[in-house]
Amino acid sequence: MKSVFLIGDSIRLGYERYVKAMLEGYAEVYSPKEVNGGMAQYVQRWVNEWKRRENVPDELDLVHWNAGLWDVLRICGDDTFSSPAVYQETLVKIHNRLRFLFPKAKLVFALSTAVKEKEYRGEYQRYNSDIEKFNKIAVETLQPLGETFDDLYEITKDAPAACWSDMTHFNTLDGIKLVGNRVVDCVCTQLGIDRNALSQKEAELFEIPEKILGC
Repeated sequence: MKSVFLIGDSIRLGYERYVKAMLEGYAEVYSPKEVNGGMAQYVQRWVNEWKRRENVPDELDLVHWNAGLWDVLRICGDDTFSSPAVYQETLVKIHNRLRFLFPKAKLVFALSTAVKEKEYRGEYQRYNSDIEKFNKIAVETLQPLGETFDDLYEITKDAPAACWSDMTHFNTLDGIKLVGNRVVDCVCTQLGIDRNALSQKEAELFEIPEKILGC
């Protein structure tokens, strides 16, 4: 059976239950359970610990990872939490760490999802212009290193209202169908899994929301 390691922030926490359920019987899906991946430097610090804690095999087939939404966060009018230079440098360090931990795995970077920036209030703010800038940095940095990309920004920037659970997340059935299916499609493509074979499972899962939403 194939094996996949999902790494990312609360966006990943929203879709991972669905991805795991969809790929059951086709791929073993690992993730840092209940851990928000946070900013890029946090991923750099903890990814080796997550591997050990979750017993992720050395012979892993695929890492699907992201860091970015915390890096673009502006708090109390400050600049982005991570500077573009720090973000770029840290992505390279994470790439090298993943290569060290999983030498045979394919690496896919998921571009950060869009936000409803006008709905942010108070001390915290995210802007789609920052997300686009940091996504561009990720592509320009990681593509020469051989990584491929899962463009979650493109599918979320004009997402219907029913997909959003707040100004940042997609923890609704429509949102999980949008983002989760994109991740499933990516994993299937990378690992040679027949996506059509999962269509019946998809229909059954959306008939039982608690299996997807954890409610």
